[in-house]
Amino acid sequence: MIDAERLRILTESAKYDVSCSSSGSARQNKGGLGNAAPAGICHSFTPDGRCISLLKILMSNNCRYQCKYCVNRADNDIPRATATPDEICELVMHFYKRNYIEGLFLSSAVFDTPDKTMELMCETVIKLREVYHFFGYIHMKGIPHADKLLLERAAKYVDRMSYNIELPSEKSLQLLAPQKTKESLLLPMKEIALQKLDRKENKIHDRFLPAGQTTQMIVGASPETDADIVRLSESLYRKFGLKRVYYSSYMPVVHDSLLPDTGAGLLREHRLYQADWLLRFYGFTADEIAPVGRNLEEAYDPKCAWAMRNMQLFPLEVNTAPQEMLLRVPGIGMRGAQKILQARRHGKLDFAALARMRIVLKRARHFITCNGKFYGSEKQETVTAALALSDSENRNTQLSFFSTPNTALSVLTGEF
Repeated sequence: MIDAERLRILTESAKYDVSCSSSGSARQNKGGLGNAAPAGICHSFTPDGRCISLLKILMSNNCRYQCKYCVNRADNDIPRATATPDEICELVMHFYKRNYIEGLFLSSAVFDTPDKTMELMCETVIKLREVYHFFGYIHMKGIPHADKLLLERAAKYVDRMSYNIELPSEKSLQLLAPQKTKESLLLPMKEIALQKLDRKENKIHDRFLPAGQTTQMIVGASPETDADIVRLSESLYRKFGLKRVYYSSYMPVVHDSLLPDTGAGLLREHRLYQADWLLRFYGFTADEIAPVGRNLEEAYDPKCAWAMRNMQLFPLEVNTAPQEMLLRVPGIGMRGAQKILQARRHGKLDFAALARMRIVLKRARHFITCNGKFYGSEKQETVTAALALSDSENRNTQLSFFSTPNTALSVLTGEF
């Protein structure tokens, strides 16, 4: 059994990887322990929003690589530890039986060759499935430069895999993570995407990585703008069918002359997640969200910023506007647009009806009319100030675990 000190070192070393929130998968329980279905994954969150529902651990933090931004880089003077496959398996089973966790996020520093490191991680998940009969959720972080056959072997046993892009450009990757290459990160993603698609029947292969793949980018360690990051995310979603791109605000955990002295801040990370929702669910393109060479607006969210740049399209008449345009109105989310479409079949809507639907009128009123009536402001500086104030109020409100069903559903649909 792993001792407490090594457990502390290996879990502390893993906390900077944020690409591990679990959404469940279709993996079936074959008479063992654990449940990987969405309802079987219990989420809890740290104050900064990171998911801690899984046992998040490194197999080793004794890294041979010299990634400048990483706390585990080879020349950093920190305590080192390594766990064996059996020790991790026993830990998972003990924690699961005590209801501490519902699954595992397994990563590792490259403590030997990439192939040897990936081989030991594969051995761990295979033992969990076949020896310990654990059928809960498992997310594995792939090792760059490891053999393709090891990737395919791991994907048969885990629910999700991630190869972290880390930095938004190849130039920054060469400068700050010289042992990694663009090809070593993108090629495994491509292989996963191809394997996920059943070529014989041209349909999704549910047994191969049933929860798909994710990646992570560090924001602020290199000079790329938010526009660069959003465009890369759009490309990754389109080419590889990723489930999520995660954004991690750079924190100066190690000193290096090539790195900024201060962190990027959580607001920039927050704006990128908002932009990500617009890409995935609201039909926006990267060009619409983030103009080339610029960062996202700090004063208000990307949807409001787009609306302010395109005032010639507004106001929209809510009784006739199509769904794709309603979704572009600040203050109208996915559920709100669906309610409007359903209600206007039975009669004309007014502002009172929108208020009953919980449309955020302090934002939306500047961009819509109801039966030709407009209650917003025609002065752009007034609208800008109102949107900035509304966004500030929303950011100062923390979501509670004891939220109402309506609030919880709003979070799931990306309206928060």
